[in-house]
Amino acid sequence: MTYVIGKPCVDVKDRACVEECPVDCIYEGGRALYIHPDECVDCGACEPVCPVEAIYYEDDLPADQHEHLADNAAFFSDPLPGREGPLGSPGGAAKLGPLAVDAPLVAGMPPQEQS
Repeated sequence: MTYVIGKPCVDVKDRACVEECPVDCIYEGGRALYIHPDECVDCGACEPVCPVEAIYYEDDLPADQHEHLADNAAFFSDPLPGREGPLGSPGGAAKLGPLAVDAPLVAGMPPQEQS
C-alpha cells in the first residue's frame, strides 16, 4: 500500500509534503506532485500537512479520484514525454529534481482553477 496525491494538487504543488517526507519519495512533475509507490514507507507524515487535502492513503482514496492511483504509478513505471525510458526508482526526488512533464491523466487535464 502507499499514499497517493489526487486532483486537488494539480496546478497547486504547495510542496509542504515534500518538506515533511522523511524518505524523499515525493517527486515533482510539471503540474502535480507524485509519491513513489515503492519508496514510500507509509509513515503518513505528508497527509496532514497538505493544505489542499490532496494526499490519501490508497485505501481511503475517494472513488472520484481512484484514477490517480494508476496515474501516480505511471509517472514512475511508464516513459514520460521526452524521456527514453521510465523513471523507475531514482532513489530520491532531490537527486532527480523537478520534471517539466506529468503522467497521462494529469497532463490531459484542463487547467485547474484555484480557490
